[in-house]
Amino acid sequence: MEHGNVLKLAQDATRTILMMAAPMLIFSLIVGLVVSIFQAVTQIQEATLAFIPKIIAVFISIIIFGPWILKIITQFTTELFNNINLYIK
Repeated sequence: MEHGNVLKLAQDATRTILMMAAPMLIFSLIVGLVVSIFQAVTQIQEATLAFIPKIIAVFISIIIFGPWILKIITQFTTELFNNINLYIK
């Protein structure tokens, strides 16, 4: 296995992981920011107020982006299996 193939595989795997995680992270970031602003304005410092909306936002983003995430991981796996002869020598 050549070094170029290893680097390309690692780069593709990293890109795939980031693309799959991005929707959940972005939704969680936006909801966390809104909750933090709400807590600062109302001076409510309840710890569960920060976590529960984020968890709900992540579940909603999984429901919304689930088919897209499945498509990405399926494409990556198919490409990996189609090019397996490049990785095994």
